[in-house]
Parts: sequence; structure tokens; C-alpha cells
Amino acid sequence: MRVELFDFALPPERIALRPARPRDAARMLVVAGGELADRGVNDLPAMLRRGDVLVFNDTRVIPAQLEGTRGSDASRAGARIGATLHKRIDLRRWQAFVRNAKRLREGDDIAFGEGVTAIAEARHADGSWTLRFAGDEPVEVLLARAGTMPLPPYIAGKRGTDEADRSDYQTMFAARDGAVAAPTAALHFTPELMAALGAAGIGHETLTLHVGAGTFLPVKVEDTADHAMHSEWGTIDGETAARLNAVRARGGRIIAVGTTSLRLLESAADEAGRIHAFTGDTAIFITPGYTFRAVDGLLTNFHLPRSTLFMLVCALMGHKTMQAAYAHAIAAEYRFYSYGDASLLLP
Repeated sequence: MRVELFDFALPPERIALRPARPRDAARMLVVAGGELADRGVNDLPAMLRRGDVLVFNDTRVIPAQLEGTRGSDASRAGARIGATLHKRIDLRRWQAFVRNAKRLREGDDIAFGEGVTAIAEARHADGSWTLRFAGDEPVEVLLARAGTMPLPPYIAGKRGTDEADRSDYQTMFAARDGAVAAPTAALHFTPELMAALGAAGIGHETLTLHVGAGTFLPVKVEDTADHAMHSEWGTIDGETAARLNAVRARGGRIIAVGTTSLRLLESAADEAGRIHAFTGDTAIFITPGYTFRAVDGLLTNFHLPRSTLFMLVCALMGHKTMQAAYAHAIAAEYRFYSYGDASLLLP
């Protein structure tokens, strides 16, 4: 499909720079049966059915944004280097997008401050680099010391990262270190909302997909068939898969909270719709024409024009329906992107 079909005009003032407080005070556009309804996230228990199950991503965002200087070679020493880690390779190596990469060569060392140093080990075909961190301390310890939260570029370009983002850009389900972008649909949830959902007979399960910075990469091709999707590591255990299959068997619905949960569930499902244990990378790219197998609905934020995530919601709900929903959201002054409002999509 032509990528231009997924374009729309978004006024810059619709981009949220801070989350709603409290988190579940965010607005929620319900899209169901071709109808639109303006609600709030705290209305979610009334919008779902007893026996439905929400599936959350329990990945934890690490402070994966680093700023440093290139060392050793006197002719290029002192060059400012920015790095955003986006995928773990092994215990000491991460793949990273690098700013000012033209000043970097294989074997160069980068000093990120606070005693944290990495070697630029290899350049990849997509322009990213493998960075190998020096020393014996766990990389997570080094990042906690020298890194900052990797806010999305549409926020970081408008304001600096601050201490509030360390908690704001982390969901209440965060348990497993490894993401460099938050599964933002789950940012709306609070213990109070979870208690209300439980009282309404709505269950929840968790899986893990370590969200990579590739989720923000623009689609640069003209046709979706030519786009190379980024891969991310995820896991869902056999017990969780069995419980989710049982939900559907007794007539309940599986509602993914966030596109990351949805993508992993769809990666783990067979053609009959049964979810299996899964551990590994997924590069699933969902566009209109895809047949959904594992999910019956999605709670998600509002996404960028021409993005793979907007393509995904169009695949779930229909292109015409989502173009109309987004036009309504813009006119009704919903807040967009990671710190923005939510949409509940029930095909």
C-alpha cells in the first residue's frame, strides 16, 4: 500500500509534553461498531465486559540516552557523540543509534562521563553501531549512573529530560529491564483503576517485549511492501498463553494494552488463533489486509502520521474508520503520542 495513504496533518500543539495527572485522568476515544464516543480512561471498566482480559507489557525502560565525547585520536578528540541504545546484543554490547556518527570510526572509544566508557566496535548497514561497554560493572549500573531517559524525539526536541520523566515514562507494570521506549498505553493505568477493573470482573496478564528506538523510525519508502521493520525481543510463557487461550474458550475477549503487546501476541499465535509460548525476536509488520489471530481489541495512544503504528490500527479497525477517528481526535483536542490520551479500539 502507498505510505501516503496513512498521512494526516497534526497541529504541533496537539503533541503532549507531559502526562495527565493522575494518569487515569487522560481522555479516551472509544471506536466501536463504526461509532465514536468521547470518554475517559477511568471509564474503561464500563467499556469492557466481565471475563475480558487486558494484556500488559511489563518491560522496564532503561536510561538508554547517553551523551559523551570521542577520545584518543588527537585530530578528532573531543567530538560530541550522542548514543541511544536500542537493542541488547549480549551482556556488554548494545546496538545504538549514534548522533554525529560521521566523527566515529571502528575502535574509537567514547567517554560518557561518570566513569562510563564504550568502544565503537562495528557499524551496521542501517547506520547504527555496536557499542561495547568497558569494565566489569553490569551495563544497567553504568546506565543508571550516566544515562538519561530516552524520551521520544517529538518530546525531546521541545524540552529537556528531567527527573520527573524517570517515573512518568515508566508504567506501573515495569519489571524487566530492557526497553528504550515505554509501552505508552499502559502509562494510563493506576492501582485504583486496576482495582476497579478487577471489581468489574476484568482480568489481566503480562508479557514482555523490549521496545526499541526503532519504533520511532520514519517510514522512508513509498510503498509499505518495501519497508524493513525493526526487530524487538519478547517473551510469553506457556502458562500465560494457556490462560489466554482459556479466556477465549469461555467467551472472553483478549484486549491488548499497547501495540507492543499486540505485536507479540500476534507473533505467538498460530493460524487457528491459539497462543503459544514464544521467546525471541519479532519483526512483525501489520498493515491493512492482515488477519488478526490473537486479539479482540486494543487500547493504544494516538500515533504519528505515516508510521507503522498508525498502519497497525488501520489494519485493526479499517483505514476509513481510523482516518475519521483521528480527524475527530484532532478537532476535539485530544493529546497525541507517548504522553497523550488513549483510544479504545473494538473491531
